[in-house]
Amino acid sequence: MYYPRLKDLREDKDLVQKEVAAFLKIDQRVYSTYETGKREIPTRFVVALADFYGTSTDYILGRTNETKPYRK
Repeated sequence: MYYPRLKDLREDKDLVQKEVAAFLKIDQRVYSTYETGKREIPTRFVVALADFYGTSTDYILGRTNETKPYRK
């Protein structure tokens, strides 16, 4: 699966892949495979990134265009 919003969210925060990978405690090359869709991103990372970017997991996964996170 391709996750184009990962790159968009990262670039909107003026971050490079290495910084996001460090947040997730993974290698930059592994993170790159998530952005390009060469590898499925684990659920725990989708959740962590949604919290990090202040959005919902559904937005990251392309299931909604609403950028605001859900109410907890």
